[in-house]
Amino acid sequence: MARRANGEGSIFRRKDGTWSAELSYRDDYGTLKRRTVYGKTQAEVRAKFRDARERIEAGAPVRDTSMTVAAWLEDWITKSLAASDRKQATKDLYATLARTHLVPTIGTIPLGRLRPSDVEALVVTKRDAGLSGSTIRTIYTVLRSALDIAARDGLIRSNPAAAVRRPGVERKDAPHLTAERAQALLEAIRGDRLESLFRVMLATGLRRGEALALHWSDVDLDAGLLRVRWTLSRTSQGLQLDEPKTDKSRRTVPLPRSAVETLQAHRTRRLEEQQAAAGAWQEHGLVFTTEIGTPLEPRNVLRRFEVLAERVGLRGVTLHTLRHSAASFLLAAGTHTKVVQEHLGHSSYAITADIYSHVGPAQQREAADRLDHALRW
Repeated sequence: MARRANGEGSIFRRKDGTWSAELSYRDDYGTLKRRTVYGKTQAEVRAKFRDARERIEAGAPVRDTSMTVAAWLEDWITKSLAASDRKQATKDLYATLARTHLVPTIGTIPLGRLRPSDVEALVVTKRDAGLSGSTIRTIYTVLRSALDIAARDGLIRSNPAAAVRRPGVERKDAPHLTAERAQALLEAIRGDRLESLFRVMLATGLRRGEALALHWSDVDLDAGLLRVRWTLSRTSQGLQLDEPKTDKSRRTVPLPRSAVETLQAHRTRRLEEQQAAAGAWQEHGLVFTTEIGTPLEPRNVLRRFEVLAERVGLRGVTLHTLRHSAASFLLAAGTHTKVVQEHLGHSSYAITADIYSHVGPAQQREAADRLDHALRW
């Protein structure tokens, strides 16, 4: 038997010339456990022994799990993620990203052997595949969240993703409509059943989910105000109404006169639809609904808008373009960035200033005035 240093434990030379060491410890329940490590040399065994002892002293598992990353991700999706207080839409997104981007790339690696360099290689692979910076960052967030739980549960000593810097996102100017293009769009949607929805979104900068979740009880036409209290989204559990993600998103938005007039006319048409539907009408208290009062399907609304926009040559224009355009017109009219931040429900002033850095207060007010004129009936 070789001589050992103080506190090092028993290190033995085996008959086949390899080395081993045995470590005794008690688990969380007080049960005596033994762990044997092996190596080709005494130095290798000594290093493994010390690593195991440090793990025990730190409350970490003596050895990492042998299950694969793919197996752990599926376990995390069905248990920890499902039990979390995240919104269902977020759970669906995380599960999709894990199965689509993480499992095919790093899924076969044993969870205990996943290294920071593997995570960095994942990021490079996704960049080379042409994914956007925001998508890559979310993929990284999903992996880090899943590995945090693995470390918490004692499956791995530490989270390798935590040692990797979160991928950055290159901020680009938000795509927005000029006054002329906005007028062309308004002509394209004129007479469409969803015209009022699109007009209100352009006039207020509401997100799609916020506009589709708007209730009449949240609208005060006399005061020219609306309150954002809900958001509507399609999830694996169906259409769901949820509260906005942040306190800043729960806000009161002033309505320009053109939007008030739009909503007044819309309410009249809605009453006519309700009478025509008779017994088929389902009252949900929503401002924008189907012909029978049920919530609108977000994807259908997006598709309809894109079809109308393409008719006048506005390719690549999405519903979110309306939000960016509303912000750009406000800033062009000289509205302070802080006011626009609160109007849009951004979580910080910096986000608004960064996204709309292309819009300067010195720009003429003409753009905003022309838009407001175009929105009026």
